Amino acid sequence: MEVILKEDVNKLGHAGDVVKVANGYGRNYLLPYKLAIEATVANKAVIEQMKGAAIRKAASEKGGAEELATKLNDVVVTFERKTGESGQLFGSVTSSDIAHELEKQGFTIDRRRIHLEQPLKTTGEFHVSVKLHREVSAHVQVTIKSDAPEVTTEAAAEDTGFKSTYDGPFDTDFD
Repeated sequence: MEVILKEDVNKLGHAGDVVKVANGYGRNYLLPYKLAIEATVANKAVIEQMKGAAIRKAASEKGGAEELATKLNDVVVTFERKTGESGQLFGSVTSSDIAHELEKQGFTIDRRRIHLEQPLKTTGEFHVSVKLHREVSAHVQVTIKSDAPEVTTEAAAEDTGFKSTYDGPFDTDFD
């Protein structure tokens, strides 16, 4: 039995392929689950038209993705977060945070297209990859700053306001 696959089927073929399968496999699995249709002359002609339309659609999507990639490569996303003394964030910056910030700048990007190996947990500058199409990706610069004002050591000593009035030796004998 010859069938035309409507979806990718593992170890059999990709969508649009005409494949020869056992009668039982075709009638009992592929056709009822709408993974394939019978390969008649009319269906083959329809599939060829659909393939042509799919190729044109993929080309236009790729063109749009390339245009968006050139715009995204110039984008800088900045976050101000609470940090500890070592520059570690309290929390992290995730792909959802980046997608939300990009949306504020006018770019609608799904968070699943933003590739982070792990959430960003330190201050600094990072280059994050955004997969826009199968063949097109862009890089967005993400800057994470501490929201605490930077304090120099001299200013920190003056700001404490603590002054010792005792000038004598310290007594360490508590008996």
